[in-house]
Amino acid sequence: MPVMITPKSSGLSGIPPTQQEISSLLQSIFSAETSQASLDASYALTNILINSIGFRGLRRYDIFKEITKAAADKKSGAKRESAMIILGALVERFPPQQRITEVVFLKENTKLITLTLDALADKGAVVREAAQYTLDAIFTNLSAEALICGLLPVLVEYLGKRSGKWQGQLGAYRLIGKMADKSKMGNASKEEEAAKDVLRESLGKRLESLIPVVENGMHDLKAEVTKEAVKTMTSLTAVLSNDDVAPRIPMLIKAMQHPSAATLQQAIHALSQTTFVAIVTSPVLALLTPLLERSLNTPSTPQEVLRQTVVVVENLTKLVHDPVEARTFLPRLKPGVKSVQDRASLPEVRELAGRAFDVINKAMGDGDSGNALSSRIYAADVKFKISASKLQGQAEDNSLLQMTQEYISEMLAEVVNQRQLKRINACIEPYLRNLLGPEQAQKVAADLESFYTKEDERKFGVPIKDESTDVEIVNTEFSLAYGGMLLLSHTTLRLLKGHRYGLCGRNGAGKSTLMRSIAEGKLEGFPSKDELRTCFVEHNQGEDADLSILEFVVKDPELASAGRDRISEVLNEVGFTSGPDGRQQQKVGSLSGGWKMKLALARAMLMRADVLLLDEPTNHLDVANVKWLQEYLKSHTAITSLIVSHDSAFLDEVCTDIYHYESKKLVCYKGNLADFVKAKPEAKSYYTLSASQVQFKFPPPGLLTGVKSLTRSIIRMTNVTYTYPGTSKPSLFNVSGSLSLSSRTAILGGNGAGKSTLIKLLTGEVVPQEGKVEKHPNLRIGYIKQHALEHVEMHMEKTPNQYLQWRYAGGDDREVLMKQTRVLTDADRVQMDKWVDLKDGKGPRRVENLMGRQKYKKSFQYEVKWVGMLPKNNSQISRETLLELGFSKLIQEFDDHEASREGLGFRTLEPKVISKHFEDVGLDPEIANHNEISGLSGGQKVKVVLAGAMWNNPHLLVLDEPTNYLDRDSLGGLAVAIREYKGGVVMISHNEEFVGALCPEQWHVVDGRVTQKGHLAVSMDRFEDSRPSSSLGSSVVSSAISSAVNSGAEDGGDMKFKAKKKKKMTRNQMKEREVRRKLRHIEWLNSPKGTPHPPDSEDDD
Repeated sequence: MPVMITPKSSGLSGIPPTQQEISSLLQSIFSAETSQASLDASYALTNILINSIGFRGLRRYDIFKEITKAAADKKSGAKRESAMIILGALVERFPPQQRITEVVFLKENTKLITLTLDALADKGAVVREAAQYTLDAIFTNLSAEALICGLLPVLVEYLGKRSGKWQGQLGAYRLIGKMADKSKMGNASKEEEAAKDVLRESLGKRLESLIPVVENGMHDLKAEVTKEAVKTMTSLTAVLSNDDVAPRIPMLIKAMQHPSAATLQQAIHALSQTTFVAIVTSPVLALLTPLLERSLNTPSTPQEVLRQTVVVVENLTKLVHDPVEARTFLPRLKPGVKSVQDRASLPEVRELAGRAFDVINKAMGDGDSGNALSSRIYAADVKFKISASKLQGQAEDNSLLQMTQEYISEMLAEVVNQRQLKRINACIEPYLRNLLGPEQAQKVAADLESFYTKEDERKFGVPIKDESTDVEIVNTEFSLAYGGMLLLSHTTLRLLKGHRYGLCGRNGAGKSTLMRSIAEGKLEGFPSKDELRTCFVEHNQGEDADLSILEFVVKDPELASAGRDRISEVLNEVGFTSGPDGRQQQKVGSLSGGWKMKLALARAMLMRADVLLLDEPTNHLDVANVKWLQEYLKSHTAITSLIVSHDSAFLDEVCTDIYHYESKKLVCYKGNLADFVKAKPEAKSYYTLSASQVQFKFPPPGLLTGVKSLTRSIIRMTNVTYTYPGTSKPSLFNVSGSLSLSSRTAILGGNGAGKSTLIKLLTGEVVPQEGKVEKHPNLRIGYIKQHALEHVEMHMEKTPNQYLQWRYAGGDDREVLMKQTRVLTDADRVQMDKWVDLKDGKGPRRVENLMGRQKYKKSFQYEVKWVGMLPKNNSQISRETLLELGFSKLIQEFDDHEASREGLGFRTLEPKVISKHFEDVGLDPEIANHNEISGLSGGQKVKVVLAGAMWNNPHLLVLDEPTNYLDRDSLGGLAVAIREYKGGVVMISHNEEFVGALCPEQWHVVDGRVTQKGHLAVSMDRFEDSRPSSSLGSSVVSSAISSAVNSGAEDGGDMKFKAKKKKKMTRNQMKEREVRRKLRHIEWLNSPKGTPHPPDSEDDD
């Protein structure tokens, strides 16, 4: 059993030791009978040296020579153990007291680390334990800069030697992995997090040289080394901090560990399916460049993989913003891309390679790379600057002084390049103090800190000082986490009285979480509600539906002091009229989304808040009410507002400052949204929809039987009137209209005008009292409600993946089966008991169910199963006959089942297929598979709902306020997906930018009546990739504008869809058809798993 070493304090001596005293102590260490006695003697020696002549004693008394000699003594395990113990005691006690000893251990005597790593292979367990103690002591006592500039080069050199022992390699890999793990961002103190930042950034810069070293270990013959190297590589890749590449890391590591054509192709395919949006830095390039280089330069790489590779190269290169990094990595890829451009057999691949080659040239030539290079500080520059100070120490220290200058020059270059200027002094003064004396060391450190601070200001500008005379009401530094996810790390929030701050960041960044933490008094350092009245206005207010609006507000305990008259006055001010017939007497449950938001704003006004926390305040508000809210906020100059909104025009009009989420920090920009975009051009997606870095992909809708024209009506309303129960005035009166596959229709109107009611009638959510709504029997509708979260509010405990599986588990969309038009009423149940006589001589019978459907003339006929009769007695009855007999619900249920079955096709409810589907709508598969819906942000929940609506490949997409809760990037991704979608789209939105960019046809709802306006110009300038001659934009516009759907030109009277009459084919035609089918099948086999199989129908041939 190895002896456990327990550190214990020793007596100290202030008398400089003689050679005899040191030799005696060394002898007692090497001859000690127990490990503890050896450790005690080692501590005694260390303390004597520290309190007498310090680091000079290590060199003067040849202590390292004695340690090396004892460590190599093959006959005595006790001496080898004692050598490791004394070395451990020295590295444990000396560096914290005298930092100069880092240079002695890591630069002047590098063999000591090699000796310790080799000792891990010793046959004696106590020696191995002592060696591990030494390595742990070294690692623990080094700063972040020392780990990078001192220990890491020694470890890399050791791993590069073929003579190293495998146990030593194991220890070296473990130490590198510990460095990477130590650099992970967390919730420690500000100083500790700053050190982690330095370590993480420095490791990232060195990944290019580290990856090959670790990859060699992944191919070692020793399984233990291979396992540790894989673990180390996994830890190292964590420093990437790139959300795009993170999900692909396990596959990339697998491709390194098992380098074969198959694993390489899988990795390239995975990368080609990745949407790259984050800026690409050197760590990402260091990881991906070797794989891409291998793919480009391997002669046997298939053309499809080459195509994917050059696409990945192009996408990555576009996001490399640093010309220095571009010039470091891209030259390795350039020859391979050029080779593909010249030699690829497929024209498409050559064309894509040409594009990638041009992008590489542009990235390497763009910008003033000379300035970029000159902005970097190198160790040689720092050493030259230090040498200019003409440092003078004792004669015996001259060689050590030179090494120290080189050492601190490397550390100083790291912190200056990372702009961690506050760490400059700690990289200089402690290392020179024992060589030059405290005064001279401090002077050198102060001079260098002053010099590099001025250099930083010259290159990057002087930090802007806030000269505002406004009253500061909040100034707090905090960290914020949600669950196991760190959202903000040691960031500062400063609020001035009367300022209106826009809070910008992607969905899931933590905007609403920050607001909620403030509202609940949980944010560290934020004043309590007693000091600062804070009111949180969010979109999901809880209301009692049966109370009147006035009673609901009066009942609020926080507003009890306001008084009934004041409450009524404020409600009247925001549009809730008083009096017996006024809006204040209406029930809360009858309010539309826009009026509910106005009610929440009225409550905030009554609280007389000092700080308003507004979470999506313009959701559901029409243009007039948005204008009112803008004026209200601007006129109340004593109220400070913190606003989360995805309405760019609103933020532009209202905000005085913008807080932006950047690398887990809040960065403040003066001015409105336009000023923010000028300062940060990559945020231009706040203005142009297609500048979005998020991409949505909607599945193709598939064929509709009998519909050969994109302008043919697929759903129609005729003279529809609807009145809500309990009200006398119809919400909609005598409404008619049609939609087609080419429809891009916006439904516009004020709050409460009846827009959502019109949508509900179209989708079958409610049934009209007068008129009729007809649709194609196979029509599939993807519907997202105004309050989108209603779709998932009963499934909060499920993950998004589980929700989708629940919704489509039986082959039908369960949400469709829950609609009012599908629920059997008492009258429907009586109808099912009705006896039917078809006059076919078989007498009256009762219908049990519909078993099948087939084409019949211009319509369908259904196979009817009769109660109490065998299947052989089933009858074929036409659709029209069944409708006359009153079985419309039964027909509708069967049609829905058939439509759903067609839409799902070969789409299996497997986790991998579902994950890909969620990825297509911008939701991270990791979140979709493992996070409960209750823990998602509003924007992420909307993506879950969107994925649910699109799963069965709908023909018509119906969106009620789709822009609510989505951030600008997601909004742009949705706009581009709608623009390129092959089915019909009808939407309600108060976002003029969104509607103007997509919908040339508009239905205006005013006082329950609908006016249709078509042939409107689409604002294609909202899409940055569209130009006046662009076919990309014009194709959608022309198809929508040329739609004759509402003119009745193609309606043909009834909603009947004629089946094409088959003609007898010649032998050649049948051969050609078979070839087309085989090609379609081959294309399907090469498509991603879960893609519906194309139908082998005559309609397509």
